[in-house]
Amino acid sequence: MKIAMVGSGYVGLVSGACFADFGHDVVCIDKDEKKIAALENGVMPIYEPGLDALVETNVKAGRLSFTTDLAEGIDGADAIFIAVGTPSRRGDGHADLTFVYAVAKEIGATLRNDAVVVTKSTVPVGTGDEVERILADAKLDVRTAVVSNPEFLREGAAIGDFKRPDRIVIGTDNEFGRDVMSEVYRPLYLNQSPILFTSRRSAELIKYAANAFLATKITFINEMADLCEKVGANVQDVSRGIGMDNRIGAKFLHAGPGYGGSCFPKDTLALLKTAEDYESPTRIVEAVVKVNDSRKRAMGRKVLDALGGADKARGKKVALLGLTFKPNTDDMRDSPAIAVAQTLTDAGVEVAAFDPEGMEQARPLMPEVTMVDGPYEAIEGADAVAIVTEWDAFRALDLKRIKDLAKAPVLVDLRNIYDPQDVRDAGFTYASIGRG
Repeated sequence: MKIAMVGSGYVGLVSGACFADFGHDVVCIDKDEKKIAALENGVMPIYEPGLDALVETNVKAGRLSFTTDLAEGIDGADAIFIAVGTPSRRGDGHADLTFVYAVAKEIGATLRNDAVVVTKSTVPVGTGDEVERILADAKLDVRTAVVSNPEFLREGAAIGDFKRPDRIVIGTDNEFGRDVMSEVYRPLYLNQSPILFTSRRSAELIKYAANAFLATKITFINEMADLCEKVGANVQDVSRGIGMDNRIGAKFLHAGPGYGGSCFPKDTLALLKTAEDYESPTRIVEAVVKVNDSRKRAMGRKVLDALGGADKARGKKVALLGLTFKPNTDDMRDSPAIAVAQTLTDAGVEVAAFDPEGMEQARPLMPEVTMVDGPYEAIEGADAVAIVTEWDAFRALDLKRIKDLAKAPVLVDLRNIYDPQDVRDAGFTYASIGRG
């Protein structure tokens, strides 16, 4: 089959490369000429493990190509995926659907063959109805169907998630749309990946509901971590104890500085706005958003406490290790590190930071932070070391070397990647999350 992927960002590029690897003929389309030129030269616009090799293999095989010309890219395509950004809209927090609708209008103006138009972008309930209306207004003389096919890719593990998904959700009541989408995902039948066919509106809501539920699990265990510190319990034991219950599950029960990234912050907010529009309050999600926002600065205050409090912190230096919202990505969107660094610099603390992949993206977001070339460069002369992102490179730092380089042996572990006794035996003052 021929597949056109409109949008060559995180979702579009990963999905397009994986579809090509399944044997489909895929064209990735983007208006950004620099991005397309870079992709044609093998330069990835994002960091995702294994993506560069996957793209290179399929470009060489002739199954994956790139263009800035939408009319050319969708010509002859059986399925046209819309995978453009839907950021939070300034002013009201609703998902900004400007790019989605612009693509739909351009498809309506240029489509010359039967095709299924698929919203892969994360969109509020009812977006597919509007895309369908836009195509109807174009009075196309071809058969079309508008389908919702939300993505469930984790940054840092996206290729594996695409090829071995928990489920594939396809929202359509149209027989033509169902037949084409079944063929698109036929290669995954061998993996026995479950395909859930639903109404289009149900598929749109499934994506938001899933992200809101996972965000709720993260926020819940973070609040339990705070309680653990007060009562002298260990949040890691609590997480294991409740996670072993199959009704709850162990995933997303790791205490930390709060969630960030491209999905959870904007999707929980968009869900709140949709619920408000339909006068159906989602109080739990509302609380999750508020608690997560406040937690990030609270983690900055935790580092200040390790320095003896805000009054004594002024003029001291903190080494921040890890800046991206999670490891194995270069994504800085809504990263807890931004709020942690801001809290520290607001208190007059000098901050030096290192991240294996996110330095370029972090610089404009953290202008008062000094970016350095490695973890030990950040640690040199520091009064405290704070681990904000659990990159593997930080799991086995040389504690003796840290003591020799740092001004004071203070380690604040905001991801609980170290054994408290090992760190204390090495002569450090140690603070972690929820391990009273």
